[in-house]
Amino acid sequence: MTEPRLKPVAIPDRSALADKFSHVREWVFDLDNTLYPHHSNLFSQIDVKMTSYVSQLLQLPREEARKVQKRFYLEHGTTLAGLMLHHGIAADDFLEKVHDIDYSWLAPDPKLGDAIRALPGRKMIFTNGSRKHAENAARQLGILDHFDDIFDIVAADLVPKPARETYDKFASLHRVDTARAAMFEDLGRNLIAPKALGMTTVLIVPNNFEATFTEAWEAGPEHDAVIDFVTDDLAGFLGRLAG
Repeated sequence: MTEPRLKPVAIPDRSALADKFSHVREWVFDLDNTLYPHHSNLFSQIDVKMTSYVSQLLQLPREEARKVQKRFYLEHGTTLAGLMLHHGIAADDFLEKVHDIDYSWLAPDPKLGDAIRALPGRKMIFTNGSRKHAENAARQLGILDHFDDIFDIVAADLVPKPARETYDKFASLHRVDTARAAMFEDLGRNLIAPKALGMTTVLIVPNNFEATFTEAWEAGPEHDAVIDFVTDDLAGFLGRLAG
């Protein structure tokens, strides 16, 4: 467990904040630990499933399998990418097994749904997970119907964020005007490409900026320059934009 690097920052008042997003007509959201909160701990189920998958595939004890899992995640953006490159696994099999989880851990979030619905323009989910996982999670939250589309790891040709080519593919496929777009993410490294493309960037952190199971290397200070806003309350932040 690591201490959080980021501390609460001053957020403009309602009218000033709304003004800073007045140009945005493309709202792009990561899924895991972004649209649903860190404290739900839903991703921990996926994390455990990935460790089991690696352990069974490589016939390794869980402790060793977890080291491989995290090394692939660090080096390739996702554990899946590393397993495909080094072990030739089938992506469909991996995605199906690691997303076989209990979505009832997520509580419906009508406040978030109302805030997303009120945003002007298109709303999209952009995830390194599968479309099915995104649909299941968003449906459980009660927000699925508020999104225009989902761009998942399959649509990305299995090349995960933070690869720049994946953002380019997303923008091209959906004809996103990146100068009028905002990206919401829980990982600073995944905001590097959006910032370079001209998007307004928002980092989502745990409630009260508490430490979570997030790895220390995922929150390095080298990402500070690409983060425009930080919030630990996505629904509240979006609700302020209605002003």
